[in-house]
Amino acid sequence: MSGEKASGPEKMNWHDVSVKEVVEKMGTDISEGLSREEAENRIKEYGANEITGEKVKSKFMKLLDNFKQPLIYILLIAAAVSFFIGERVDAAVICGVAFINAIIGFIQEQKAERAISALAKSVVTEIRVIREGDTVKVSSKGLVPGDIVLLSAGDKVPADMRLVEARDLDINESSLTGESVPVHKSPEPADKDAIIGDQASMCFAGTLVTRGTGKGVVTATGSETETGRISRMMEESRGLETPLTRKIQVFSRTLIYVIMATAGLVFILAYLKGIPWIQGFKAAVALAVSAIPEGLPAAITVTLAIGVSRMAKRHAIIRKLPAVEALGSTTVICSDKTGTLTQNRMKVRRVNAGGGSYEVKDDHGITRDGQEADPEQLPALRECILAGVLCNDSHLEERKGETETVGDPTEGALLMLSGKAGFDRKKAEKQYPRIDTLPFESEKRYMATLNEVKGEGADNAIYMKGALEAVLERCDRALDAKGNKTGLRADEEKEKASLMSKSGLRVLGLAKKTVGKQTKTIDDGDLDSGMVFLGSVGMIDPPRPEAVEAVKAAHEAGIKVKMITGDHAQTAQAIAGQMGIIVEGRDKVYTGRDLSGMSDSEFDSAAMESNVFARVSPEHKLRLVRSLQAAKEIVAVTGDGVNDSPALQQADIGVAMGKMGTEAAKEASDMVLTDDNFSSIEAAVEEGRTVYSNLLKTIGFILPVNGGESLTILAGLLFIAVIPILPVQILWINMVSSVALMLTLAFEPGQKEEMKRPPHSPEKKLLTKSLIARIIVVSIYNLIATFGMFKFMLITTDNVELSRTVAVNTLVAAETFYLLSISRFIPSIVGYLRDRTVKIAYVPAIGIFCMALGQYVFTQWAPMNAIFHTHPLSLAQAAYCVVAGFFVLVPALALKRYLPIK
Repeated sequence: MSGEKASGPEKMNWHDVSVKEVVEKMGTDISEGLSREEAENRIKEYGANEITGEKVKSKFMKLLDNFKQPLIYILLIAAAVSFFIGERVDAAVICGVAFINAIIGFIQEQKAERAISALAKSVVTEIRVIREGDTVKVSSKGLVPGDIVLLSAGDKVPADMRLVEARDLDINESSLTGESVPVHKSPEPADKDAIIGDQASMCFAGTLVTRGTGKGVVTATGSETETGRISRMMEESRGLETPLTRKIQVFSRTLIYVIMATAGLVFILAYLKGIPWIQGFKAAVALAVSAIPEGLPAAITVTLAIGVSRMAKRHAIIRKLPAVEALGSTTVICSDKTGTLTQNRMKVRRVNAGGGSYEVKDDHGITRDGQEADPEQLPALRECILAGVLCNDSHLEERKGETETVGDPTEGALLMLSGKAGFDRKKAEKQYPRIDTLPFESEKRYMATLNEVKGEGADNAIYMKGALEAVLERCDRALDAKGNKTGLRADEEKEKASLMSKSGLRVLGLAKKTVGKQTKTIDDGDLDSGMVFLGSVGMIDPPRPEAVEAVKAAHEAGIKVKMITGDHAQTAQAIAGQMGIIVEGRDKVYTGRDLSGMSDSEFDSAAMESNVFARVSPEHKLRLVRSLQAAKEIVAVTGDGVNDSPALQQADIGVAMGKMGTEAAKEASDMVLTDDNFSSIEAAVEEGRTVYSNLLKTIGFILPVNGGESLTILAGLLFIAVIPILPVQILWINMVSSVALMLTLAFEPGQKEEMKRPPHSPEKKLLTKSLIARIIVVSIYNLIATFGMFKFMLITTDNVELSRTVAVNTLVAAETFYLLSISRFIPSIVGYLRDRTVKIAYVPAIGIFCMALGQYVFTQWAPMNAIFHTHPLSLAQAAYCVVAGFFVLVPALALKRYLPIK
């Protein structure tokens, strides 16, 4: 395929090479293009112009992968031993449990990653090509290096191309570079060391032509394009494990060593006590099964799934379950600027006209010194805004309740400004109908229109907008506050523009010239002199107000926020200052060029110290993420373009934009924001911390049950040579009773103080010293209650099955009361009695009811008695179990005060 072959006759940088040299090296002709025979030969040599995805594992293999877990291995070994010693029912039940766990793991597996396939979809289209002097339409897959491609507004660029001709050509490269404003293209060679975003002579696969026309020579196809190179980076940047999966792996390894050692010890003790080897095997199997928290995988899955549901209500769609918990451990958020932190639309923020300076705000319109400014009373301001309306090729549309620009974002900003000034564009265009146009060209850096001015004796007018320097050099006069012509103070206007630029504003100048009624066309010479300067406007893509608050909340939660963007350094610095990400004048901003010149140690220092990185390439962004991860940070990365995909995939939690994001970005991500808003990330982090807290509660709940079971079996073997709880009974407790109770903890509501705490350290073990101490204390109580009741019933009834049934029910009662001590159920009832607005966390009550129903069937129904070797209980015997279990509250309540789960 094309990904395995060269993309052209010679690997080189094309952006700084002359058109003549490009054509010669590519062996083509600008007018005639390639012959059809040559095109066929080249497609055989270089392959199709497409990006190929990876081979995906079959569903069956994915299912088998879920059996490759240490704890599952122990269960299967225990099943084999049970079968070997004749306990067929026990073996079947244990195998069933192992299979259920594997199915749960298989269900939580997400769809196979299709990021590279999505990249291929982003570039497949039909395109116009010159072949043998004829213009023909071909599929983009059929393009080869050396093809001459024609581009026009609305086309998606099908391959990397070196421009040979361009007229008013603007291309939106935001999907590749992250820069929000379309880039003007020209066939003139670019600087040799220009980064992707500054290579004006190149067009890149997957980007979109927004205006003008162009002709280019294909220099790279398929996997050798910039988009293809990013896909290869994605292959190399496999998504890392989350803190939770790492901690569970460590926990599982530790547990398996303890289980194997203890089971072996039990078998040896049984042998030394003269117990038959079959009974010794049974005891070892019982202890192994009791020590495995079989219900924990299901509980983790449900807890994460509940987090997914809650996050969806807060505009965050989770694509991969473990990412839920990873959010709660996030220590750094690396965000793009466009759309996530900002509003993703250019807005005018300042107007300089007639010697006055005016502010433009969303909620207050146009003001000067805090007072509302009426353009109808300010002729110079009115003329400046009118010029922005008439010298404009874009328009605004209402879509889903929002105003969107169709065309150039800067022109859209001028139209929104006119709306704030009370201008009716349709009326203005009727009063000043356009006669002729000089379109924008990068060499001239301006656009101009000739408009008829309705009214008797009125002359026609030329309106001009463009780069301030280009406009000023053609002006010799300006308008004063009253609209009268006066001398032009070019240095003052440049100083005002400089101040706006330092604030991150993009500056445009506007001018006007009166011409006679007989003038019906204009050319560049008509603008060389006699223009009257009307003023300048400064615009920017402003921060979202809610995102500013979210950044503040993230800082309070101990999370660092870093901006990594393709925009220019001044713009990025200004936005970051307004967002509170940096302190302007104190914190350093690094550009992609700065990063490229750094050693590894300098780069790592910059990654940690700075919070703003501008004009970065996909390699820089990926390297920044890896550097932060090497420093033990848990990194969340936002992105919406093809260029963001490798970093999204590398991050601990990749966050794609749902509205503006490309399919490639979404497929590479772990989470998608439906509102493209940074504040939704902060909300998702809060939910992630709640999930982590509930997972700790779950582990703190289930392990004392397993500990009590194991200690009870060990005590029975040491003191009375009888197993108090059989393996199948243990599996009932672990997979039915315990799960019914344990799953209720997944629904525990979050606490207000969650976002006031620092992030959970990725180095912090799942089993902390305080949690281990809690598990030991409760396990010992469960041992005393369970083994004590077993021994008491065995002495008083001499019925082993009845005694085991009492032991099981005592342990279940104890875990029920222990659940009440760690859940929010009772505190929420107390809170409701004090304040009726408090919601009751009622889910534990449902779990207790389901558990009680299950225990009744387990204990009293004859078929269950036969399967699980149990015996029906009288009401008094059941009451004994409940009372014995109730006293677990004594140590549990003390632990809640002195050893809380956190």
